[in-house]
Amino acid sequence: MTADDSFNRLDDDDYPAYTMGRAAEMLGTTQGFLRALGEARLITPLRSAGGHRRYSRYQLRIAARARELVDHGTPIEAACRIIVLEDQLEEAQRINAEYRRRAAPRHTAGI
Repeated sequence: MTADDSFNRLDDDDYPAYTMGRAAEMLGTTQGFLRALGEARLITPLRSAGGHRRYSRYQLRIAARARELVDHGTPIEAACRIIVLEDQLEEAQRINAEYRRRAAPRHTAGI
């Protein structure tokens, strides 16, 4: 691996750069909370060669959303389901927008 490859990973939202301890610290939560999100299968951290959990920035954003919901009184199982449904809705809206874009009447130049 070259130095360029290493630096490119810094911009990769899916690169598992954060240890469980660092992730919990960044989110202001406990490692147990992150384990609970894993048990609920909301996020699945990569395991290092030594078996330690590693989290990506994308996973940290999901965990932060879960924490927000839990902090407002939502049970963790319900928070996980809400996040999955929000993600599905966002994907459906993206697909619908793409279909609408494709179905829009095409204007011919010069007519």
